[in-house]
Amino acid sequence: MRITNYLFFFLILLFSACSNSSNPDQYLITGVNVIDIETGELSENQSILINKNKIADIFEDGAKSPDAYETISMEGKYIIPGLWDMHIHLRGGKELAPSNRSLLPMYLANGVTTVRDAGGDLTPSIFDWQSQIETGSLAGPDIYTSGPKIDGPDPTWEGSIEVVNSEEISAALDSLESIGVDYVKIYESTLSGEAYLEIIRQTKERGLTVTGHMPMSIFIDDAISEGLDGIEHLYYVLKGTSDREQEITSDVYNGRLGFWAAVAELKESYNEDTARVFYQRLVEEDVYVIPTLHIDSILSFLHEVDHSEDEYLEYIPEDIQETYQRRVRSAQRRDAEAIRFEKELNDLFKKVTGDMQAAGVKILAGSDAGAYNSYVYPGISLHKELQEFVSSGLTPLQALQASSYNGSHFFGDYNQTGSIDIGKQADLLILDANPLSDIKNTEQINAVISDGRFFTKSDLDKLFEEEN
Repeated sequence: MRITNYLFFFLILLFSACSNSSNPDQYLITGVNVIDIETGELSENQSILINKNKIADIFEDGAKSPDAYETISMEGKYIIPGLWDMHIHLRGGKELAPSNRSLLPMYLANGVTTVRDAGGDLTPSIFDWQSQIETGSLAGPDIYTSGPKIDGPDPTWEGSIEVVNSEEISAALDSLESIGVDYVKIYESTLSGEAYLEIIRQTKERGLTVTGHMPMSIFIDDAISEGLDGIEHLYYVLKGTSDREQEITSDVYNGRLGFWAAVAELKESYNEDTARVFYQRLVEEDVYVIPTLHIDSILSFLHEVDHSEDEYLEYIPEDIQETYQRRVRSAQRRDAEAIRFEKELNDLFKKVTGDMQAAGVKILAGSDAGAYNSYVYPGISLHKELQEFVSSGLTPLQALQASSYNGSHFFGDYNQTGSIDIGKQADLLILDANPLSDIKNTEQINAVISDGRFFTKSDLDKLFEEEN
């Protein structure tokens, strides 16, 4: 999508009341080519009737004449479910809350109609934003949130719930359940392996969904056996692909290895046969994996890539840009060996992603966009993640499935959203070109439908002129 079109989207979404007030309750989209996200089947020249926020009917052009208030011709365009970004962060404390809120329209501007907040310190604000988005007073994606992360004493991220023993874990889960989080996110900066496994046990006893990082001091199979639903990032997946996991885990437990030294040992001990058996274990236990490849590519080359002219950077508030510098400074301290290690690790991550998909592991697309994650921009980074998937060996269809299809299944909401079917929520993305032919075509955005609200190019152009 050209930056001028993006700017139009940003303005219309930022001042969403201007558009939403004129949106009809019912309208008919005609001439679109509908992509079945489950099978990849393409149905040409279809009409889609939207009634309020639902898909009311789908039929071949001309087969019916429903009494729609408005007909919108999209002849020759392609329509897919709105994209899901299954790993973002809304965080930074009260000082950054306004800036986090201001970035929510960037997701819709890029066709991302649903996001999963993977833990932060803005939970009350997020619940408020969810209400505003639902009523239409704020334009943004549907937000699933874990609320604050659970970690050990004196954790890395502010706002985390600190736990040590079973009683504290129970109290933490009571708190999360009382505020109505959508799932539980575990972090591991200071969390013991014993406490980590106890968190999983207690969440499963309560019927909660749980994902997270993982202490390197435990065996990954133990976490899976306890009921872990999702693995965030691929560092921890490497434990299951190593033929020396027992030795490396023991060294971490006994203080002989730190996190990055353990990752290096896991990388060097990667074994194809071990990995193949482990992937089958993930399939059998229905464990989802969130690779976050795009952020790895960005952060690995911060030492040599100048992002000061990025076209999206001008839309990032200065206070969030300032948070980027922590990782930039760290990258500039890397020596030649560290740079080589990063490149080799990223290459292995891409291989692992492709191999997991081939084995039937459920992949989730997540960008890790958020404050402190340098130059990983809201919305557009999800498209880059899909492109990373394809370069890792996934087909364009499989990459798309890792977004809306797998995302909605992860939360058990596929009966309500995640595909283009009658009765489902009208979260849709209309494209100028077929993404099954080239995954980069997901960036060729013609229109976005979010909870039934329709945003067209003409709307955007008009609003841009009015605001300038």
